[in-house]
Amino acid sequence: MARDSLDRSAVCEAFHAAWTRVIVTAQDEEWLAAATAALTGYGTSVIGCDAELAVERRLSGNETPDGRPGVAIMAFAFSVAKVARAIANRVGQAVLTCPTAALFDGLPEAAERAPLGDYLHYFGDGHERTSGQAWVLPVMEGDIAIPATCGVASGVAGGNLIFMGSAPAPVLAAARSAALALADLAGVITPFPGGVCRSGSKVGSRYSALVASTNEAYCPTLRDRVATRLPEGATVAYEVIINAAEETLLRQAMQIAIRTGQGPAVLGITASSYGGKLGKIVIPLVELADGEKR
Repeated sequence: MARDSLDRSAVCEAFHAAWTRVIVTAQDEEWLAAATAALTGYGTSVIGCDAELAVERRLSGNETPDGRPGVAIMAFAFSVAKVARAIANRVGQAVLTCPTAALFDGLPEAAERAPLGDYLHYFGDGHERTSGQAWVLPVMEGDIAIPATCGVASGVAGGNLIFMGSAPAPVLAAARSAALALADLAGVITPFPGGVCRSGSKVGSRYSALVASTNEAYCPTLRDRVATRLPEGATVAYEVIINAAEETLLRQAMQIAIRTGQGPAVLGITASSYGGKLGKIVIPLVELADGEKR
C-alpha cells in the first residue's frame, strides 16, 4: 500500500474560465497527430499563451461524425471572447491547413456560441458557401466544412497538485502517471507538456510588468534563501495543472491524480493558493482525502 503523502492542510486555488471543445479527425493516425500537435501547440498557460489546450480524449471511428479516427480537444481562456478568438485563429492555421483533417463542434448543445466558420469563411475570398450550419471553403485538396459557430461554456482552470520527493526520476514518473490517469476522463485536460510542469508559478512578481513569476517556495536551489514549502529530504517538485468543465469534475480528477501519484518516492503532495488573487474556487485537499466527494 502506498504511503499517504497528502498535505491535508493545503488548499488548491483555481479560477473560472470559458472553454470550448472541438473534434478533429483525419484519414489516418499520422495526419491526426499532425493536426493535433499544431492545434494544441503553445497552449500551456494563459500567463503567456492565447489559451490552454490539450487533448481531452481520443475518439474511435464509432464516436466521430465522419467515422474516422479523431480527438476531442478542449481550450480554456479567461473570457468567452478570448477563447473564441484563440480557437478560430488556431483552427485557421492548424486544421484548415492540415491535409485530410476535418473539424466539428464538440459542444453543440451549448447555448452560448462563438464564431468559427463565421470568422474563417473570409479566407474563401468570395468562393465560400454556406451549407447547413457550416461554411464550406475551397482548398487545394477540395473543400472543407467549418462549423459556423462553436459552443462555449463556463469551466474551471488552474487546479493544481505538486508532487515532491528526493529524486527527480521517480517523482517525475509519479507526476506523469497522475496526469496519464486523467487521459480518458471526459471534461478534463492537463495542458502542460506531458501533463507535467517543472516551472510552477505564483501570482505576481517583484517586476511590475509580470503578472506571474516562479514559485520560489518549491524551487530546491532556493530552499536556504526563501521560505521553502518543500518537505525535509525533498530535492525536486513537479506540478500537475488540471482544467475541467466544472468543479465537480475537477475534484474528481484531483482525487484520481492524488491516488495514482502516491508512492514511496513521493514525500509530499500539496497544492498552491494565493489568497484569492488567482481565483475564487477553493478546494482544500483534506476534502479529497480518502475518496471523499463534495
